[in-house]
Amino acid sequence: MSLVTDSPVNSSSSDDFASFLDAALESNSSGSSPEGEAEEEEDDDDDEVENNRVKRSKVEILEEVVEEACGSTLQGSLEQKLEESAKKDACTHPGSFGDMCILCGQRLEAESGVTFGYIHKGLRLHNDEIVRLRSTDMKNLLRHKKLYLVLDLDHTLLNSTQLVHLTSEEEYLKTQAASFQDVSEGSLFMLEAMHMMTKLRPFVRSFLREAHNLFELYIYTMGDRPYALAMAKLLDPRREYFGDRIISRDDGTVKHQKGLDVVLGQESAVLILDDTENAWTKHKDNLILMERYHFFRSSCHQFGFNCKSFSELKSDESEAEGALATLLQVLKQVHSMFFDEPGNDPIDRDVRQVLKTLRKEVLKGCKIVFSRVFPTKFQADNHPLWKIAEQLGASCSTELDPSVTHVVSTDAGTEKSRWAVKEKKFLVNPKWIEATNYMWQKKPEENFSVDQVENQ
Repeated sequence: MSLVTDSPVNSSSSDDFASFLDAALESNSSGSSPEGEAEEEEDDDDDEVENNRVKRSKVEILEEVVEEACGSTLQGSLEQKLEESAKKDACTHPGSFGDMCILCGQRLEAESGVTFGYIHKGLRLHNDEIVRLRSTDMKNLLRHKKLYLVLDLDHTLLNSTQLVHLTSEEEYLKTQAASFQDVSEGSLFMLEAMHMMTKLRPFVRSFLREAHNLFELYIYTMGDRPYALAMAKLLDPRREYFGDRIISRDDGTVKHQKGLDVVLGQESAVLILDDTENAWTKHKDNLILMERYHFFRSSCHQFGFNCKSFSELKSDESEAEGALATLLQVLKQVHSMFFDEPGNDPIDRDVRQVLKTLRKEVLKGCKIVFSRVFPTKFQADNHPLWKIAEQLGASCSTELDPSVTHVVSTDAGTEKSRWAVKEKKFLVNPKWIEATNYMWQKKPEENFSVDQVENQ
């Protein structure tokens, strides 16, 4: 009989264990002296000696039984419990599923840390663990010469509308849309279960394929999670690019705001592509602002544009010269500057500084004066257009002089506008600065002329 497996030591009955010990002792004591030993004892005086010997034998047998039985079970169990208890006491509780520590399993009374529900439902990570994971992932990405790229959905990679919002001029789209069941081809999709239609932005598939080679890609949308997952299926039907890195408004920590606190990437290595600057109030230095994509009429109306949409015009943004194709080249430049710059270790570099350096090259050498662009008595250098121009590398002034290269105006009849024409300087409307900012390249001035007005 094996004492480990057959012993009743694991039983709740102490009587069973006592009976087991008695039987073991009786068995061993009966065979404890060699055969014929009794015949060699010649008088009763030896009985006391024999009794003492048998008692000692029983004690030794008892110790052996207890050591073998309890030592391999009770003692081992006790040691294991002590070890687990010590681990729980020493555990820093790096995160939790629900109210249980992910490491030691201990139930935690208070919730703390940041929720990462998009990775696993109920997952929360504490700050120290987030820092550790970001550091580890950063080192791994840098070895593969990759950075992080967070991508917005609506008006950045695609445009969606409710079916009830389609105009009569857009009804033809219903016959051209592909089914949501077949998303590997095409760019226009009918999502009947969600009562909506989605148009992918031109060049988006090529954009994702090439960007994936340089960046670890995230989706971050202010839409809800079902919408985010549906759009991810359209963009990445084979789950090659995003994996589980799909963040919706349900995952954010601040209402109506997006933040990198739920992105497992160090801020110094994260780029953001979004059409809404105000969504990233804490991370504007990481942001590359996109020109909004308005394919449907409802999208134009939402943002106050009183014009025909691409869908109504039966047209679309250019594949080769559109926003995504242009900004892919910007992303490649940023990536190249980050990794190819000689000097310090890439882990000590900051992509935000790279963005600033690259942005300042766009209008380098330009000197701009504004005319009738800002409200009366408005402090000029506080206006967004003034700040954008300076971020793009231009110098701005309120006074005319021979070094001025551009006059930005809404009225060709102002004194400054007429001076620009006379001195053969560039006279452009404010949209020239906006377009240059979106495309990260100085746009042709002749495409942004100022409408002529009669002199009063």
